[in-house]
Amino acid sequence: MALRFLFVDFNSYFASVEQQVRPELRGKPIAVVPVMTDTTCCIAASYEAKRFGIKTGTLVREAKQLCPELRIVEARPPLYIEFHHALVTAVESCVPVYRVLSIDEMGCELMGSQQKRENAEALARHIKETIAHRIGTELRSSIGIAPNLFLSKTASDMQKPDGLVVIETSDLPDCLYRLELKDLSGVGRKMSVRLNRFGIYTVKDLCEANKAMLKTVWRGIEGDRMYDNLRGKVIRSPESHRASIGHSHVLPPSLRNDDAAFSVLHRLVQKAATRLRSYGLAAGALHVSVNYKDRDRWREEAHFNPTQDDVILMRALEMLWRSRGEHSSGPIAVGITLFRLGKEQENTLSLFEKEKNNAALNKALDKLNQRYGANTIYFAGAYAAREATPARIAFTHIPDAVEIGASSEAAPGRKTNSRAKTSRPL
Repeated sequence: MALRFLFVDFNSYFASVEQQVRPELRGKPIAVVPVMTDTTCCIAASYEAKRFGIKTGTLVREAKQLCPELRIVEARPPLYIEFHHALVTAVESCVPVYRVLSIDEMGCELMGSQQKRENAEALARHIKETIAHRIGTELRSSIGIAPNLFLSKTASDMQKPDGLVVIETSDLPDCLYRLELKDLSGVGRKMSVRLNRFGIYTVKDLCEANKAMLKTVWRGIEGDRMYDNLRGKVIRSPESHRASIGHSHVLPPSLRNDDAAFSVLHRLVQKAATRLRSYGLAAGALHVSVNYKDRDRWREEAHFNPTQDDVILMRALEMLWRSRGEHSSGPIAVGITLFRLGKEQENTLSLFEKEKNNAALNKALDKLNQRYGANTIYFAGAYAAREATPARIAFTHIPDAVEIGASSEAAPGRKTNSRAKTSRPL
């Protein structure tokens, strides 16, 4: 069975980006945190910090006790997203990227002579060299090569940092036996408990289980997929369909009043609409939620003809907001979700000239914000919240340039505009 996939996993990604753009942090133990307070958790740690036992989820106060020399760095999501897109471009210059799994992971499909071991290993080294030359020497990666995407991802975790591991069919399944169940993609804490209930405690037990057993454990086709994945069979996942687009935000103390909460909701709707257009989708419903300090909750939704127009979506938000009753305490968190999604080109064209003009306006807004940074221009309802909803990074969605502001330090190969950025409400 040929080596069909190569998987790139960037080591200590957020911390490595910080060390790349800030030379004074190189070789030092650093922890990246969401906010500068000892009561929060580390969301990333450099390998120098990991040697002290600091990892994702470690409380900052505990991390400082483990390593008094630890440097604490506040996270900069827009910077990490900029680097992500630059890294994808760098890898693409060497081999086509088959799938981006997260901000620091991507799988590549090997073709023809690339599937021979010596050529695949040479390609992996070329990718590392290209990244070092085009992006920076601090962006090290572990690369796994295997017959399928699942095993190539598994291989990338077997040697860190800066590793290169090849799993051939002849190595299976013995090479997997030294791993723990939790080391396999798709086996989380709950799944481990379920496997244990069926008498499966080790990876060897898992490999020896038959397909019917795994189908029972996984309660469906995912058990079949795990069985085939462990044997190196190539699994082509069915195309996924996005069911919703949502944003939520915990309000800081200064914004815990009705007017500010509404402004934040305005901003969240505009962000979601931008994503809708970038995906070529339209939404037929909007769900709005508000959580209050006294644990009271308000939830409401509106349905309408499918649209991706900011004006129509904001009008729906305003209608829902007016229907909200009185509450005895201030809001502490808000959220919106767009659902009933469909492809833009499948929608009936509007008969109204105003909506056609709005489409041109939305396109112009997206173009300006993509060129000069998010919040360069926006609808005035979001004015009070223009800096209150920063970009965040989720595993299933990596924002593009339309959704994020310009980084304070741009990634290599990304153009920046020298003009000072000025936000302007419409």
